[in-house]
Amino acid sequence: MTDFHDLPSADGLWTHLRLAPEALGAGHAGMTDAALIVRDGQLVWVGARRDLPEVASGVSRHDGAGALVTPGLIDCHTHLVYGGQRANEFAMRLTGAGYEEIARAGGGIVSSVHATRAASEDALYALALPRLRSLLEEGVCAIEIKSGYGLALEHERKQLRVARRLGQDLGVTVRTTFLGAHALPPDYVGRSQDYIDLVCHEMMPALAAEGLVDAVDVFCERIGFSLAETEQVFQAARSLGLPVKLHAEQLSDMGGAALAARYGALSCDHIEHLSAAGIAAMKAAGSVAVLLPGAYYFLRDTHLPPIEALRAAGVPMAVSTDHNPGTSPALSLLLMLNMACTVFRLTVPEALAGATRHAAQALGLQKTHGTLAAGQAANFVLWPIDDVSELAYWLGQRPACRVVRQGRIAVSS
Repeated sequence: MTDFHDLPSADGLWTHLRLAPEALGAGHAGMTDAALIVRDGQLVWVGARRDLPEVASGVSRHDGAGALVTPGLIDCHTHLVYGGQRANEFAMRLTGAGYEEIARAGGGIVSSVHATRAASEDALYALALPRLRSLLEEGVCAIEIKSGYGLALEHERKQLRVARRLGQDLGVTVRTTFLGAHALPPDYVGRSQDYIDLVCHEMMPALAAEGLVDAVDVFCERIGFSLAETEQVFQAARSLGLPVKLHAEQLSDMGGAALAARYGALSCDHIEHLSAAGIAAMKAAGSVAVLLPGAYYFLRDTHLPPIEALRAAGVPMAVSTDHNPGTSPALSLLLMLNMACTVFRLTVPEALAGATRHAAQALGLQKTHGTLAAGQAANFVLWPIDDVSELAYWLGQRPACRVVRQGRIAVSS
C-alpha cells in the first residue's frame, strides 16, 4: 500500500476545469472555464481562468482536460468500524420479520456488539480498511465514523481509536462520534438508567479526555433510549463542550428532533417520522436533516421523510450512506445520491449539496470542507462526465478520474 504522504502533491495551478453548479456555494451557477490554485494543501484561489492572478513561472501546472469538478464528497453518517456482519437478518427480513422483532429476538445492534467486542483493535482496522477505501475511490474526502458497537468503555475506545487511525493512514478527514447510547448492552438489561449513568459519567468523559470524540449521538427510539435518557446524555456532552446529533424519528415520532434542536444539534438523522414542530425547531437551531435512503430502502420502509416540508422551511438536507452491518450495508455514496433522487425525490443539485456543502455542515466542517473556495482544504474531484446529473444517474459506475484529498492526488485514472 502506498503511504498517503508519498502520493504526489496537488500544489500548483489547475486549469481546463468546469465547476459544477453550487460548487462555489449556495446559488452559484456553474463555470465552464475555471481554474484553481492549491498551496500547502489548501485552495488559495478559485474562479474563471480569465481572472487568474499572475502565477509564478515555476509553479506546477495540472491540466484538468475539461473535467467537471465538485468539492470532495462527504459521508456524514456512518458506523464503519464493527465486527461481523448480519446477512442472516437480511434473510429473516425477507420472510417477514421486522426491525423491532429482530432486535427483540437478540439480533440487531446487540449481535454486532458481540462481534465487535470479540475482535481486536487490529482486526477491526483490517475489516474497516477496505470499506473506507471503497468510499474514497469514488470521491469521498471526509467521513463521520460512529462508535456504538462496543457499549463498554474499552470497546468503544477500540472503535474510536480505529477511526482515528484510519484517518491518519488514508489521509482523509475523519470526524468521530461517540454513540455509547446506541442500545442497551446485554449486561444492563432492565437497568437502563445505570447504563446511561455509565455513558455520561465514565465513558464519555474518559474518551473525550483522550481526544477520541468530536461529537455525541444517541439512538432515541422505542427500542433505543427515551427522551429523558437522551437529554441526560446531551447534558453530559454540553458539560464537556461536545456538540450533539441524534438518530431521530426513524421508527416513530418521539419528539427527539425538537429536543436535539434545543441543544443546538449539528444534525438530526433518519427523520422519516419528523413532525412539523420538529422541522420548525431544527430550522431555528440551524440543524441539518440527514437523509439516509439506504436504510429506508434496505428496511423496505414506506413512510417517507417530509422532504417537501423540509424544503419549504429551508432546512438543509444532507445525504449519507449510513453504512452499518444491519440496515444499510452501503459502500457507495453515489448510489445514495441516486436513491435520494429516485426514492425521496430530491433534485440533482439538492442531492449533490447533500453530499458536499450540507454534509459538511452536519459535521461542523463548513469552514474547511464542502465548497470550492479560498481557505478550504484542497479536497475536490475531477469527473469525466458531461453533466452533473450523471453523478446521480449511473448505477454502479465509479467515474472519478482524479480525486484530490488533503492536498494530494489520491486517485488517478
